[in-house]
This record gives sequence, structure tokens and C-alpha cells, in this order.
Amino acid sequence: MTKKDVVYYYHKDVGNYHYGRHHPMKPQRLQACNDLIVAYGLHKKLKVVESPRLNVSDLVTFHSREYIDFLRKASPKCASELESSFSSFNIGEDCPIFSGMFDYCSLYAGGSVEGARRLNHKLNDIVINWPGGLHHAKKGEASGFCYVNDIVLGILELLKYHKRVLYIDIDIHHGDGVQEAFNNTDRVMTVSFHRYGNFFPGTGSLYDRGIDAGKLFAVNVPLNEGITDDNYKFIFEPIISSVMENFDPEAIVLQCGSDSLGEDRLGSFNVSFDGHAHCVAFVKSFRKPMLVLGGGGYTLRNVARCWANETGVCLDIELPNEIPETALYYQFFTPGFLLKPPLKQRHTDANTQPFLEALKSDILDCLRQIRGAPSVQMQTIPGSRLDELEIIDLHDAKYVKNKEGIPELKKWEATAELNYFTDAFKFLKGEKEEDEEEKKTICIPEDDSSDDKIPRNWPEGWKNSLRGFSRSKNLKELREMEREASKRLKVDVNIVQ
Repeated sequence: MTKKDVVYYYHKDVGNYHYGRHHPMKPQRLQACNDLIVAYGLHKKLKVVESPRLNVSDLVTFHSREYIDFLRKASPKCASELESSFSSFNIGEDCPIFSGMFDYCSLYAGGSVEGARRLNHKLNDIVINWPGGLHHAKKGEASGFCYVNDIVLGILELLKYHKRVLYIDIDIHHGDGVQEAFNNTDRVMTVSFHRYGNFFPGTGSLYDRGIDAGKLFAVNVPLNEGITDDNYKFIFEPIISSVMENFDPEAIVLQCGSDSLGEDRLGSFNVSFDGHAHCVAFVKSFRKPMLVLGGGGYTLRNVARCWANETGVCLDIELPNEIPETALYYQFFTPGFLLKPPLKQRHTDANTQPFLEALKSDILDCLRQIRGAPSVQMQTIPGSRLDELEIIDLHDAKYVKNKEGIPELKKWEATAELNYFTDAFKFLKGEKEEDEEEKKTICIPEDDSSDDKIPRNWPEGWKNSLRGFSRSKNLKELREMEREASKRLKVDVNIVQ
């Protein structure tokens, strides 16, 4: 492996969790994104690593022990026993208890923390963890669909080896959990571009600039609804350029929440796929060690498009706009089957030129005041920790390289397809419910007497095979079909499940 390798963290299970039938956060978006990455062949250019699960000792470097213990115990089966603690930890409609919740949290945070360790040990220059980027979680409570703040955990890891770390957030929501964690230090600068006003979480005003030693090291760019590519670029580039000049970070964490795209179910911006990707390319152009994370995004097919495209940006590869027909989720991207379709501008741009000029001028004036900072009393940076390197090597060992040095990922590709079939099994078995968003992809046969409901995005061969099965019968035969699918893929079910 060379430093030029872009590392991509993913785990086959991370998309299998379910917040609830009507909840807008859908981890399945991660499966759809990974499917596009594989369909475009990007996995052959990436260093693909299975995301590790964090243990309790990793999580309590930021979160309180009491809160983590609660997350470990929480499950739908024992919800009534823990109900008295719900308000203490902000558990409710936005942040419900669901099956496998703690496992999901430890999994999405694993790539962020181990990715930071890779940057610490100078093993790579860019690390991607799309399941991460959950920026609202606080030290002792959940918030905004986020339970564990993987970003804070990753930055704390980076601070062990880097004097100054820059955090950039292009999610439509203010990165409040990250700012709160580092609000009084000058070693971390948080820069958040977000919609402000009557909009969750309601924080991140222009004059919210940090406290004590961290004063001026929190940069908030509060925007109005409907911002377009041109206006976003107008405000983004000069602010980030000034941050790089005056703060001079040694590492960057970039949160790429895709809910800032147009047409997002919970968003209200008009940013295009190219406009969003431009931010990633611009930050990358400064050639600093970079941890690239996901975040919000609630129109599933557009989340997958956005992050697959930006994986290409990290690799300096421009992807064809036509989605490969080999994608397992191909039918999910109808109509057009395009990677970057034009997005409807549903909101009037309320960011006038005088408003943006005043915003930019005020922020640039503040940034000039911190030139040369921080004057931090740094301890001696530790040498390479053998235990961390051994763990990284162990994860790398799961992926061998062939003579050309390209990762041999037959198991990887097979996992994607077998997981897809397993999801079909769960759906028909009744373990997986569809919601309003998923109903858009459901095909109801003309014969209403039939109970068969087959998602359009399944491959046609599977549709034909699965017709005639219902949720409540023939499960034995369906399991046999699942085994046959694994044989056709020439992969050991025990390895990939």
C-alpha cells in the first residue's frame, strides 16, 4: 500500500439497520452507494477495508460512560424498562431505539476512528467513511438521528499527532455536536455552512464564534434557503482559502452531508451534484491529510449518487453519467439512470448578493485576526503505536493484492449481491417493512388477490424467481434459493454473511 491509495471503509452489515418504518434516516442508502462504487469499478482503485467495531473504551474518549452503557442496553425488547431514562438521553421520535442500535453506532464510528489512525501514522492521505459524519450527537445524549459522534472521536484521535485539525461541514444542518465539543480550544477550527433560522438545530449564528481559547475558532456560515451552486461557491471558496492560510491545519475532516442537495426530503437548498462535489475537490486541492465522511441525506437514490460521485473525486476519476447496468440497484435510479441528473430548484434563493458579501466580509475579517495561531503548548508527538499499526495491518490482511497491485475483491463484490438477496428474503419473511419512500420502488401485480410485492430495483431474474412467493409461505424454498445464489457467485456463505 502506498500513501497515494485512497482508503474506503465499508462493512456489509452497516446498511441493514432500520430506524423505523416512517423514519427519514435510512442506512440502506449506504448499500446503494456501495453498489454504485462497485458498479463503476472504483473498488479496484481504492484500498477497501472492512469497518471495525469500536469498543466501549474507544467510545468513552468523548461520550459519558453512563450514556454508552445506556446505548449498550437499549433494545426494543427492553424499551419499557429503560423508558425512565429516555428524556435524559434525548431518546424519542428523532432518535428512537431500534434493533442493533449499539452495534450500528460502533460500526459507523469504527471507520472514522481507524481512518484517523491511518492519517496519524501517515499510511494514507485520504480516508473515506461514508457511514460516518453523524455530527449532532452530544457527549451524553442523542440528537438529530445521531447517537455516537464519530466525527469528534476521529478528531480526538487526530489531535494525538496533529497540532491543528480543521473540520468542514457542508451538511445543510449546523454541525452543532462537533462545535460544542471543541468550542473552547484553538487546536480545532470548525467551519459549518448551513441553513440558519427556523431550521434544525437552530444553532450556528454568525456571531457564535467559540469561547475562551477557542474564540474565533468556530466559523459559522448561516445561509438562507434555496442557495444555488454559484452562490455556494462564491461564499465557500474564499472562506476556506482564508481558513487554510490563517489557521494552517495539519489535517482536515470533511463532512459531506448530502441533504444540502436540491430535492432532498428534509433539505431546502438548490445545490447540484457538481456543486456539492466541487466543495470536495476544492478542499482536496490543498493536499492535506483528509478524512472524508458522510452525514445527512434523505433522498436515498441521490445520497448514493452524491457519495459515489465524490468517491471518484477523491480518486481524481470522472465517472460516466450513465449508471452501469450491472448495478444491483440499477432500477432504483429510474428514470434516466443517470449519476448526476439535473435537480429541480424547489426553493427560491433567498441569499442575495449584498447578504453574501456582508457575510463573507465579516468572516474574513475574523479569520485575519487568528493568523499564526494557535500558540499551543504541544506535548511531544508520540511515536508510531505498534498496537494501532498491528490492528490496521490485521484489517488490511483480509484483502490481498494480485500481481498488478489491485485489490482482489471477489468476496467484496459477492457480498454486495448476496446481501441484496438476503434483504429480499427478509422482506418477504416480513422482517423488513417498506415506508413511503420505499413504496415508490414497490411493484404491485395487477392481480390484487396476489400478496406478492416485488421491489422494482431487484434484478429481473430474481423478480421472476421470486414471483409466487408470499411473506408467510415457502420460506424453506426461498432459503434454498438464497443458498443457490451464493453457489452461483462461487462464494462461501459462511465467509460473507
